[in-house]
Amino acid sequence: MVIMSNYLFTSESVTEGHPDKVCDAISDAILDNLIEQDPNSRVACETLVTTGLVVVSGEVTTNGIVQVENIVKDTLAEIGYIDEAYGMDKQQVKVISCLDAQSLDISQGVDEGAGLHAEQGAGDQGLMFGFACNETPELMPLPIHLAHRLTERLAKMRKEGIMPWICPDGKSQVTVEYNSSKPLKVTKAVIATQHDDMLAEKGSEEKEHEFVETEVIAQIIKPVLDKYGITYDEEFIVNGTGRFVYGGPATDTGLTGRKIIVDTYGGYAPHGGGAFSGKDPSKVDRSATYMARYIAKNIVAAELAEKCEIQLSYSIGVAEPTSFYVKTFGTGKLDDAALTKAVRELFPLKPAGIIQHLDLKKPRYRKTAAYGHFGRVGDEFTWEKTDKINDLHNLI
Repeated sequence: MVIMSNYLFTSESVTEGHPDKVCDAISDAILDNLIEQDPNSRVACETLVTTGLVVVSGEVTTNGIVQVENIVKDTLAEIGYIDEAYGMDKQQVKVISCLDAQSLDISQGVDEGAGLHAEQGAGDQGLMFGFACNETPELMPLPIHLAHRLTERLAKMRKEGIMPWICPDGKSQVTVEYNSSKPLKVTKAVIATQHDDMLAEKGSEEKEHEFVETEVIAQIIKPVLDKYGITYDEEFIVNGTGRFVYGGPATDTGLTGRKIIVDTYGGYAPHGGGAFSGKDPSKVDRSATYMARYIAKNIVAAELAEKCEIQLSYSIGVAEPTSFYVKTFGTGKLDDAALTKAVRELFPLKPAGIIQHLDLKKPRYRKTAAYGHFGRVGDEFTWEKTDKINDLHNLI
């Protein structure tokens, strides 16, 4: 018998004001706008932000009309970039738009009846993973879930004016100690938050940092950890460099899709490599990954396993997955092969079926652009529903 010693696992999150997340938000805001006008819009929208500049590019085929500059500025305002002191001023920013039509060769493989195969095929080749476990009520790994709640609270306290000196850019990191596969306690929590210049008020960088550290621990870190009732060491790091006044796109170039591990499971489960933001649901990078999460979550919610991993893969233009498996890491109530067979009978795995089942041709994607695509609460996150529990029990 092999006894596994305790080990530490860490995940991170970033706020909606992080430059990469600004890009995700803009890309998804454009996607939502086009899908609202034309549900059949094909969108692959990429964004870059840097000092005073936003560049939007990609491939779009739609009957809608998108006012890129207006969407960019509205999104920046929602996030909080309304002053150059924060890292970008939505009124002064220069916006460059370079959107072209989708390749006809790709389009015919996605349009039903237009390509080599009769059915709607996958919009690209690739592999996708889904995961769920019973470490939190939301059936997410504890480290990434706590990391998201920390960055989410940073934004909430800033926007509600409770901690008005907090600025949009920020990060969190949570380390959890495990015994075998069970979380025991949080051993370290890290916050880096952009803040106002308070030197004149506080008198020195040391006193400024002491203020930020004390407030963040008391109003951000401890309330989140206390809510989840897990034991934690009071080992906290706040703004490890000592000061974080200059942030946002003025200090760090951002790109769409550069936070794919933050978007999913924080490194706790595999990632196929494809980003989500700015992509319409014909792109299986997004829709099939959502379906994989939906399947895994329903299996764990049905108490058929304590943890579950799903993999799907596709070839461009082909509807049927090239592979599919269910893995339960020895925690399943029946073997993985039997569970894989049962799931294939119950859940739609072709692109058209996934889109219809999860109702993905409706605007909802801007809300996914920060704080994770999974473990979210709300009717718009259809891939988080656990409505297949009874069907799974009846099949098995």
